[in-house]
Amino acid sequence: MWWLIGIGAFLGLVVVWDLVQHKHAILRNFPILGHLRYLVELVGPELRQYIVARNDEERPFDRDQRRWVYASSKKQNNYFGFGTDDDLELGTNHVIVKHSAFPINAHDHHHPGYAIPGAKVMGGSRGRKLAFRPPSILTVSAMSFGSLSANAVQAINRGCAMSDCLHNTGEGGIAHHHRHGGGLIYQLGTGYYGARAKDGTFSMELFLNTVASADVKAIEIKLSQGAKPGKGGVLPGAKVTKEIASVRGIPIGQDCLSPSSHSAFDSPEGMIDFIETLADETGLPVGIKSAVGDERFWHELAGLMKETGRGPDYIQVDGGEGGTGAAPLAFSDHVALPFKIGFTRVWRIFKSAGIEDRVVWVGSGRLGFPVESLLAFGLGCDMIALAREPMMAIGCIQAQRCHSGHCPTGVATQSKWLMRGLDPTHKASRLANYLTTLRKEILELCHACRVEHPALITPDHFEIMDGHFGGRSPRDVFGYESGWGACSDDERRQLLSALAEEPAA
Repeated sequence: MWWLIGIGAFLGLVVVWDLVQHKHAILRNFPILGHLRYLVELVGPELRQYIVARNDEERPFDRDQRRWVYASSKKQNNYFGFGTDDDLELGTNHVIVKHSAFPINAHDHHHPGYAIPGAKVMGGSRGRKLAFRPPSILTVSAMSFGSLSANAVQAINRGCAMSDCLHNTGEGGIAHHHRHGGGLIYQLGTGYYGARAKDGTFSMELFLNTVASADVKAIEIKLSQGAKPGKGGVLPGAKVTKEIASVRGIPIGQDCLSPSSHSAFDSPEGMIDFIETLADETGLPVGIKSAVGDERFWHELAGLMKETGRGPDYIQVDGGEGGTGAAPLAFSDHVALPFKIGFTRVWRIFKSAGIEDRVVWVGSGRLGFPVESLLAFGLGCDMIALAREPMMAIGCIQAQRCHSGHCPTGVATQSKWLMRGLDPTHKASRLANYLTTLRKEILELCHACRVEHPALITPDHFEIMDGHFGGRSPRDVFGYESGWGACSDDERRQLLSALAEEPAA
């Protein structure tokens, strides 16, 4: 009998401890039971020698990738021992970084917080009044309040402030949770939330009020996203709380429908007019975000921009492998090109038109790892936008319950019980740790290649294995001509000057 009382008392103490601690959302939401997950995780390597999946088999992020994010966010050892478990010779499309025989001594090029400013001045080529050089090559990509919980949004904004990264609001408007120090990119989707008239159309008056109410650094017009390109969204009425309704400018408790296309414009010409109007009214840089499908749009856009000198200040190309938004399987699996294919096709169009240098290029789609980011820079990106990797940094365990409203870690849910498990202050530090570590390792790879900034990386710094004991240059794989992707001497001098500047306190 006494031993039963002892066990009960012990379990009671565990429950109390789990509920009051702030480090682990799983334990706060699922006392005692949550420990089983960590136990399985602890003995996972041993179990996987005999059963279950290999470290690089799971999708969308394999076990090695998740482990790297978790360890980096916790400032734990993120090294891997006993060599690679990838098949470097026979692995198809495996990316190899070609290091220099004389790398840069990293100790001579240390930057506090591993600050790496953006390669270009956003809005500079069009003389926007509030043009600026992004303080970091990394941004947190669009995830709206509504799809993410209030605590998750707050944690991300705080983490962005700590790591000097921009935070994209997503199309759900700007909430109180976005106002914790992180600079914002205000995204306008087809629902125009935060700038929405009663009939669902765009309201300039409401838009200007929203922009003036927060630390907005840039505007983004969302054409499509990798998770469900060409399709609008639905936020079920059960999730439309009083707060979400207020932020979005919609009725409480009713389904929130985002159309598939914009009502403010219906052509490349109309889109450019809309962009220039927003830029004139605010002075802010204005960009677009889109997945890549029909290439005729991009040819038309490049032609108009070359002819008129007008257009978006930045272009974010989202890969079809993106996925923070819940989507029908057919859309997530088969609509829009994956990042490397889609981005390089669009970049080649603008390069052929001779205007690629007028645009800040942003890449997104599973790029939140050092080599993936570095290759994106080599293909022409100036910045990288991250979404699911920051979700993992603040606690996501890839349960893939985002669409259900029952995210066990409180990241992608509006359940107050599940949300309480996510401590915004603690998780903000983890996000900042992850972003800083990612910049650090990107910079270390640059130094190994004897370059000072990722924008100076070119396709020639890589080789892509073909699975037959051979490799190809990304120039051959993606159709880049000799010299494409390289900075001019003047651009290099400006970039190194920006890199040498002390980051803002």
